[in-house]
Amino acid sequence: MSQHIDCSFVIPANAKKSYQSLSKDYSAIEPPTWALLLAESCRSIKFKVEIIDANAEQLTDNDVLQRLNTSKPKLICFVVYGQNVNAGTTNMSGTISLAKFIKNNNPNLTLSIIGSHVQALPKQFLENERTIDFVFTNEGVYALRNILKLESFSKENLKNIKGICFRNDSNVVVINPPEKVVPNDKMDIDLPGYAWDLLPFRSKPLDLYRSPMWHAEYDSEKRSPYASLQTSLGCQFKCSFCMINILNRDDTEEIGVASNYSGMRFWSPEFIIKEFDKLIGMGVKTIRIVDEMFLLNPKYYLPLCKMLAERNKDDSLRIWSYSRIDTIRRPDILDIVRKAGIKWLALGIESGDKTVRLEVAKGKFEDVDVNEVIKKVHAADINVMANYIYGLPGDTLETIDKTFKLSLDLCTAGWNTYAAMALPGSQLYSDAVKKGTKLPENYEGFSFHSYETLPLPTDSLSAAEILKLRDENFTKYHSYEPFLKLIKNKFGEKAVNNIVEMNKIQLKRKIIEEANL
Repeated sequence: MSQHIDCSFVIPANAKKSYQSLSKDYSAIEPPTWALLLAESCRSIKFKVEIIDANAEQLTDNDVLQRLNTSKPKLICFVVYGQNVNAGTTNMSGTISLAKFIKNNNPNLTLSIIGSHVQALPKQFLENERTIDFVFTNEGVYALRNILKLESFSKENLKNIKGICFRNDSNVVVINPPEKVVPNDKMDIDLPGYAWDLLPFRSKPLDLYRSPMWHAEYDSEKRSPYASLQTSLGCQFKCSFCMINILNRDDTEEIGVASNYSGMRFWSPEFIIKEFDKLIGMGVKTIRIVDEMFLLNPKYYLPLCKMLAERNKDDSLRIWSYSRIDTIRRPDILDIVRKAGIKWLALGIESGDKTVRLEVAKGKFEDVDVNEVIKKVHAADINVMANYIYGLPGDTLETIDKTFKLSLDLCTAGWNTYAAMALPGSQLYSDAVKKGTKLPENYEGFSFHSYETLPLPTDSLSAAEILKLRDENFTKYHSYEPFLKLIKNKFGEKAVNNIVEMNKIQLKRKIIEEANL
């Protein structure tokens, strides 16, 4: 029996194109955090909603269409964020493919997108992708509510909705005036939690989702069930390679630049602990805190950590969160963090060269002794996922080598390096457009792990040379004897074997093949 749905939130599948052969066993399957928040927000004011997660369920385009034909949604909203910084653009490929299939088979359905790519390039996107009816130009909470209140999605009605970009009666793409984002004092009210019950599962909640391998101590059995949630939105920093703050957008420029919209908003610790309690009650112990800057403001994170510690007496929680290396130097803080069940910190070290590091953070990255900070984190029995970026402005062969040597010296239990990418919404993208730098010709080109990835060159290194260094050093690090010894001592022989097997997978790269490197 069919039912009327006001909004169907659809998560497209794109893992194979984004991660190549890593997608089968090694890449994470992330819960659609923003779709969960939007669904609960709409549901709280009596709209009927559903979530169709094609990525988690591995649905075909026809599978998705059949579900939509059953639920007959007033609006289809593709939620295209992902938890990795580039995922908003990377996942657009699967989105457009699915959108075209839906529209060809049922042209009466109204299609929209919320996500970082369309927030960064709303006009360009709609001019190129005619299948989509309109897009949201920031986080979309209030714009979506106002859209769903409309009797119809006529051009006349849409022109009065703030915070969207659409085609008018003359088929000209128009960016409407911006809609406000949820203010800090309304976070608990207008974004009142996560619609966990709308997610698909096999036998128990969230068992279709899996954490990164390292988060699960390189043990596949510990990867599921898996959840991710946010305690805040946005970031107060303005790093040139990042587009996280694009969700805060408050203008109508054709190209949005995330560093223009820096700022953070917080849910109350008491509110967030209720979501943790729900997850723990569902048997979920492997959890990611998505915030870019969780360990930044003690006013918010310390009360939450203390409440989590009360729920982690048996040390069964396995949580990871992000932090900057210049905000976590106090052993007393680290002790509280560890008792809360935060066993991993993902740290953006970025570069082993201070000059490069300061440049990308626009001078706001406080100079610190990286080695000393990592020692303090390790002393608190917290594992480190160290993140580095090759090919940042100012990078040379020498500075990249310096970065890799630093990573070997630090010898963290987690290691990842990206080649610097001009992600739409970042300052690097805006700069690349102005300079006429060659950019990816398709969405897959913005994926760090895809065959078609196209990172940025530097003044002294080509994109292919940088990418080759990244891939070679990934293999070298995960074969590094002190690293494997560390893993064996902390997590056992099984973890080492899993790393060895993962390390056998070599990503294919188009630009490396073309350069014959």
